[in-house]
Amino acid sequence: MPEHTTFFSYLIAILGLGKYFEGVTFVDKKPVHSLSSAEAVMASAFIVLLLIGLAVGVRGQVQNHDKAVVPDEKLSLRTFFELVVGYFYNMMKDMMGPKRAKRYFPLVGTLACFILFSNFLGFIPGFVPPTSNWNVTAGCAIIVAIAYNFYGLKENGFGYIKHLFGPSLPLAPLIFTIEALTVLVIRPVTLSIRLMLNMAVDHLLLSIMMSLFAVFLPLPIMVLGTLVAIVQVLVFCLLSSVYIALATEHDEHAHGHSESTHGKAHAHAAHA
Repeated sequence: MPEHTTFFSYLIAILGLGKYFEGVTFVDKKPVHSLSSAEAVMASAFIVLLLIGLAVGVRGQVQNHDKAVVPDEKLSLRTFFELVVGYFYNMMKDMMGPKRAKRYFPLVGTLACFILFSNFLGFIPGFVPPTSNWNVTAGCAIIVAIAYNFYGLKENGFGYIKHLFGPSLPLAPLIFTIEALTVLVIRPVTLSIRLMLNMAVDHLLLSIMMSLFAVFLPLPIMVLGTLVAIVQVLVFCLLSSVYIALATEHDEHAHGHSESTHGKAHAHAAHA
């Protein structure tokens, strides 16, 4: 396979989809197609379809409640999803309580599955992890930003906006500007860039090592890449949970709960 090409490159060429991914750079007044963005979109669609198929298969296994109560003797598709779902749900429950965890878990759980499978897609030769493209990670981060701001307004109403002004009236305009930039810009940007850079560098390093050692794949690099892929899922979902927990805290308990939330977040980060 030629350098910088994947199976998605051939799929895009076969389906003639390159014209739908025009970049911002022009050569001789003709748009240059952004193949990397097109591959990221195709890879994301592939992951979504894969997760839907796996979810349908797992759903069929857990519909029978009598059999679903008994765990499988070996690691199966059902037990794998139970481990992933159980871990992130318990993380959110420890952070914000069972009521809010159950309410907001569908978002974080979906992100966890999507990012996890996307990260590991890059380990398969001929594929590229969609999370190594900023368009994909920025989309995930924007969804998180919209969600925690919406949840905060829904739970606290105008109190959510009032909280951004801080306790000091003279410094309220300055504090509001800083807090608004943090909530609307800094958080989603850092979320997306952190995930994208780690996965892009990890995939680049793995590609270089595979080209140098075509026969004997360096196991230490594979182990390191596996750790990076897992840790980045944990970090992204942990921070997303923290942002949701902080946004949905009620005013009368905000200060005490905020300290508790940050403490639990640091504990989960230390374990990760």
